[in-house]
Amino acid sequence: MVLAFRVPNELDGQRLDRFVHWRIPRLTRERANEIVVHCAYRDDGSRRVPSERVRAGEIVLLVRERFVEPETPQEFGVLYQDDAITVVDKPAGLPVHPSATYHKNTLTSMLRARWGVGGPHICHRLDRETSGVVVCAIPGPDEVAVKRQFETRVVDKEYLAIVRGRVDADEMRIDRPLRRASEGLHLRMEPHDEGLPALTELRVVERRGDRTLVHLKPHTGRQHQLRVHLAAIGHPIVGDKLYGPGTSSEFVEWVETGMTDSLRDRLGHERHALHAYRCTIEHPRTGARMTFTAPLASDLEALWSSVEP
Repeated sequence: MVLAFRVPNELDGQRLDRFVHWRIPRLTRERANEIVVHCAYRDDGSRRVPSERVRAGEIVLLVRERFVEPETPQEFGVLYQDDAITVVDKPAGLPVHPSATYHKNTLTSMLRARWGVGGPHICHRLDRETSGVVVCAIPGPDEVAVKRQFETRVVDKEYLAIVRGRVDADEMRIDRPLRRASEGLHLRMEPHDEGLPALTELRVVERRGDRTLVHLKPHTGRQHQLRVHLAAIGHPIVGDKLYGPGTSSEFVEWVETGMTDSLRDRLGHERHALHAYRCTIEHPRTGARMTFTAPLASDLEALWSSVEP
């Protein structure tokens, strides 16, 4: 994981370890010093030292070492299956594709273990913490046909999310272009006029206390689109470590310490409360429109039930 922080003009000449402490204020100075010693690099790959002075406009890079592969859920539900497609109900916490952190503990590996190399392949993305519908297809023409539907946006995708605060409008369109964040965590996205078009329709399902259950329909497929759009309107998803009230500080804390009681209390839930509720595609062989629905995940049902009216 790579973190990138731009040095503002007012901190020109500051020690590197003090700059890191300023940028991640929850760290002690001793911890900031340790992070610089183990994680700070120049663009050419050489290490930096805590006493170095930073310069205005430069990008400070912190590179964290890869984790030992964490445990993940090992079961998934099958919503539908025929000779061409398989639609599964992915549990929260299970990555879809292999990455630097996850290799064996992924939905891709579990599909191969159950049905072999010629079994169904995943046709689209879904964040590790997001639960719900994932469409897969047999390699060859079926897989190509289904993936093309996702690429050309003829698939209808619907989500449910529990967000912070009471959303006043019963319905709204969130039309905000998105781009990769210019600083901070490289995996973050941000609204920006120069970003790619991104459109989400929102409908309130129910309001309880200081939480709202919303139905979401994205019309574009930008990375983290729903999470960024909801944060942009002041209603971040409960449990979101990247786009919640503390911006990305909770994510950095989670990387360092794992989920603690204190962090869980601040986030409101162990994972972001987002569920891929429904997906409608054209069958790759018959052309028939088919809709697949995954009931709201049990942890989100319990979370919503716990909210006082």
